[in-house]
Amino acid sequence: MTEPCVSILIPCHNAEPWIAATIESALAQTWPNTEIIVVDDGSTDDSAAIASRSIDRGVRVVMQSNRGASAARNAALAQARGDFIQFLDADDLLSPTKIAAQISSLANHPANSVASCAWGRFAGDPAQARFIDAAVFRDFSPMDFLVLAGTTGAMMHPAAWLVPRTVADRAGRWNESLSLNDDGEYFCRVLLASTGIAFCDEARTYYRSAQTGSLSQRRHEAARRSQFKSIELCEQHMLAAENSARTRRAVANQYQRFIYDFFPRSPELIRKAANRIARLGGSSQLKPAMGPRTAALARWLGWKNVWRLKQLAHR
Repeated sequence: MTEPCVSILIPCHNAEPWIAATIESALAQTWPNTEIIVVDDGSTDDSAAIASRSIDRGVRVVMQSNRGASAARNAALAQARGDFIQFLDADDLLSPTKIAAQISSLANHPANSVASCAWGRFAGDPAQARFIDAAVFRDFSPMDFLVLAGTTGAMMHPAAWLVPRTVADRAGRWNESLSLNDDGEYFCRVLLASTGIAFCDEARTYYRSAQTGSLSQRRHEAARRSQFKSIELCEQHMLAAENSARTRRAVANQYQRFIYDFFPRSPELIRKAANRIARLGGSSQLKPAMGPRTAALARWLGWKNVWRLKQLAHR
C-alpha cells in the first residue's frame, strides 16, 4: 500500500541566506512519500538559483513575478498532488521526523483533524530555539484554539501545522489581498473546516524570528490595513461558527492588541478598532506589553503618551 503523499510548499522571496537550509530540512524528512514545491515570488537575489540546485533531488521550482506570499502559496497549492499539505516558509525549518510523527498522530484522531506540534523561535542557530508558546501545545477543538489565540495572543506558526488536503480544499485559497497576518486568517478558516487539532509532541518546527525586513515586522500603512482586515475576516469566520460571549471577547482582544501594536499610527483604524471592541461587548482589559522602565513611565504619563514619545524618538 502506497503511503499518503505530503506536499511541502515553500513560498520564497529574497531568502538567499536561508532557502538552502529550509529545502534541506524538507528533503531530510523521514516520511517516505513527499513532494517539495518551491515557488519563487520574483526574488531579486539568488534564491531561485539556490533552490534550483535541488531540482535533480526531486524539488520542483516554480517561478512567478512578485505577487506576495499568499499568491505564492496559492500557486504551490494549485500544483500540489499530496494527500496532506505542509506549508514551510523559506527561512523556517522542520525536524526530520516532523511529518512522520504527525501522520502517525493523526491516525489516532477523527478524520479531517489537523496536526500541530511544538515550535520554537530562533535567530541564528536552531539548536538555541526557545519553545515558549506552550499554551497551545495540546489537543484542541477548533474553536477552543481560536478563542485561546484571540484571548491571549498565543499562536502556531504556519510550518507547525499538517493539513489534510480535504480540509485545505474546504478552507479555500489564501487571501491574496492580505500581507501581514495572512496566515492567521487562513488558518482560522482551516481550523474551522477541520474536526479538531491533534497535537504531536514528538514533532518540532523552528521559526526564524527577528530578521530585518521580515513581513511580521513591517509597520507601514499597507501592513496595518492588512492586519486590521485579517481581524475583521476572523471575526466573521468565528462568529458565523459560534456567536457567543467567549468568541466576541476573543475577537475584541484581537482589536485591542491591534491598538496597542499600532497606536498612534493609523488613527482611523484605531478608532474603528475601539468601536468594534465596544460593539463586541468589551475586551479583557489587556495591558500593553512593555518592560519595567516603560511601565514605570506609563504609570506617570499614561501608555498613550509613552507610545507617542516612542514614535517621535524613532523619526
